[in-house]
Amino acid sequence: MRIIERGMLAAGIAGTPRATLTFPMLLALPDGGLLATYRTGSTKDCADETIELRRSADGGRTWSAPITPFDEPHAGLKLCYLTQAAPDRLLAAAMWVDHAAYPGARLSNPQTEGCLPMAILLAESPDAGHSWSAWRQITLPAELGPPSLTSPLVSLPDGTLVMSIESNKHYHDSNPWRQQVVLFHSADGGASWGSPYVAGADPAGQIFNWDQRLAVAHDGRIGAFVWTFNREANRYHNIHRRVSSDGGKHWSVAEDLGFADQPGRPTVLPDGGVVLPYVDRFGSCAIRIRYAPDLAAAFDPASDLVIYQHHSAAAGSADTTGAALADMGIWSFGLPFSLLLPDGDLLVAYYAGSGATLDIHWVRIRRDAGGVDENN
Repeated sequence: MRIIERGMLAAGIAGTPRATLTFPMLLALPDGGLLATYRTGSTKDCADETIELRRSADGGRTWSAPITPFDEPHAGLKLCYLTQAAPDRLLAAAMWVDHAAYPGARLSNPQTEGCLPMAILLAESPDAGHSWSAWRQITLPAELGPPSLTSPLVSLPDGTLVMSIESNKHYHDSNPWRQQVVLFHSADGGASWGSPYVAGADPAGQIFNWDQRLAVAHDGRIGAFVWTFNREANRYHNIHRRVSSDGGKHWSVAEDLGFADQPGRPTVLPDGGVVLPYVDRFGSCAIRIRYAPDLAAAFDPASDLVIYQHHSAAAGSADTTGAALADMGIWSFGLPFSLLLPDGDLLVAYYAGSGATLDIHWVRIRRDAGGVDENN
């Protein structure tokens, strides 16, 4: 793999509600066009956060002016993932944070490990994202606490939609945190959702499975890649993978992939191979990508490619789980999202920047034996 082009999708503007751009996602439309969404805000943890959308007609090289396409609520939208549910129908799945519940409070409470109230919202578009329905909130089991949406909705071969939700504690809940990540299924295009199936959990409460990213193989297997945190040792482990052959109801034992530490959104290639962008925040301080010949196969170290090299060591000296969560607000690069383009290249979007602004960048990757560009 080699980088053949790179550029800016959206630039933050210091001192404004658009200073901090994060949570990029990409979607290829049937007509060859691309959509991108990302989160804007004055900081990484703020009440004025919302979602912008842009379009590209040239494979991601240039992008339209941003729009805020969604109905109320606007403020509090933390992230938004788009899914092609049918040739003429898009679904938007968003995570909304109720900042008004505790005005001025952080998203995560460093004393209790709890978080602000959150909700998962769905909207749909009949015209490739030009217009959208009103949001509707998905009713989820109360025992999950404030729900985090960790991946775009994915579609199984039979048309079933799968939603990945991470559990949290309520803001002032001081009870031990029994974190888990679960899947919900919809057989009616997102109108209703069934009971949860656990995809990752540690009954002892020591290992946390954060930021689960899903990939669906051509034969219907689901791969789940997680950011693994050990609360007892207060450190991040390597990325772990689980595979399900029955739509996410049962899973293989978690497998250490041998590289650290936070997975991005993976892409399954036409030949069945998988590319996984990831963030090595405490080692090389870089965003990287690797290839495996199958969803369940080993990732080839020789395929490893640096997408972005950070200029200095990252934050990460927190001495409690709650402090580690709070530290996330000052990390200045991450969340890579990969997409297979119609011409066979890969497009990866990620955020990076300085203390004043965070921007959304892209790189175009060609899957051949050539070297990387001179900027790497």
